[in-house]
Amino acid sequence: MKFSTKAVHAGQSPDPSTGAVMTPVFLTSTYVQEGLGKNKGYEYSRVSNPTRTALEKNIAALENADEGMAFASGMAAEDAIFRLLNPGDHVIVTNDVYGGTYRIGKLVLENYGLQFDFVDTTVIDNIVKAYRPNTKMIFVETPTNPTMKITDLKAIAKFAKERKILSVVDNTFATPYLQRPLDIGIDVVIHSVTKYLNGHSDMLGGFVGTSNKKVIERLRFLQKATGGIMSPFDAWLCLRGTKTLAVRMRQHCESAMQIAEWLDAQKKVLKVNYPGLKHHPQHELAGKQMSGFGGMISFELGSLANAKKFLKAVRICALAESLGGVETLISHPATMTHASVPKADRIKNGVTDGLVRISVGIEDVEDIIDDLKQALAKIS
Repeated sequence: MKFSTKAVHAGQSPDPSTGAVMTPVFLTSTYVQEGLGKNKGYEYSRVSNPTRTALEKNIAALENADEGMAFASGMAAEDAIFRLLNPGDHVIVTNDVYGGTYRIGKLVLENYGLQFDFVDTTVIDNIVKAYRPNTKMIFVETPTNPTMKITDLKAIAKFAKERKILSVVDNTFATPYLQRPLDIGIDVVIHSVTKYLNGHSDMLGGFVGTSNKKVIERLRFLQKATGGIMSPFDAWLCLRGTKTLAVRMRQHCESAMQIAEWLDAQKKVLKVNYPGLKHHPQHELAGKQMSGFGGMISFELGSLANAKKFLKAVRICALAESLGGVETLISHPATMTHASVPKADRIKNGVTDGLVRISVGIEDVEDIIDDLKQALAKIS
């Protein structure tokens, strides 16, 4: 099956008891067993639930993964990934990742013996220099949040395989519609399904997909042991979202390209970060490993004062955390998504006080541009 067909049908057969087209929400904590050691495939919903199973199969099919595991949030999924490691192990991470990834690494897991180095993974020599004998994982986000840098996934896969370490890619921004890291040789793919996969800003969830049998076995155990699993209702909401992923992403990409080009022509905008623009440093690479450039843009307004004026003035664009919904969301990374990153590191990575991030929705693009235009007019 091709992508859009898989999005609608993978993991989802009509309910055998009623013929219902939509997967039911199985709001149950436990399941009656026919006898000791004899059940119908389900025992307790922390371990597995039919609605969650359907979602796991659906997204795994979209990522061309053998199996997938759904978690309560993107961060719960990341936590499970890092629990594959042991105290003393070292992880190389993209330097301008989502602030929550920095927070869980430096402020939580280093207290339990893991070691993290955050480097610019767009330059392979930086990764080689960061490698240590105890390096066990490389964790890449591409495009990055929020500066939209692109890392060469073929190079990452080659680097990891040569050193027999685990390669992980956060594919939240691109989605499997635009980029499938496992097809390129990456070991594990991770998503905050709260974002594009769900697409409607009404649930929380995370996902890990892989074809690595050892990783699958361990993650299934961690789901059971730690309990950070997605609820049946959230899984049902996300199943509704993945059905329209292809059509939504096409609109996100089309509108984002128009908005990026418009922003790029504005004198009050000092810089636009969007891989679809030809002057983007990794524009050519993005065109090779992605089938589109996505719906995320960031741009520089020069100062915190300018950013405040601009963000206070928007009307259609909603000032809020998160991204990937049908509505256009706009945010200030320095004080919102990346507030946990030390200021010096944040600025070094390009997350300045004047940087604004926009998640382009599916509204009429002319209305979004008109809103940005009137907000820019408030900056003197």
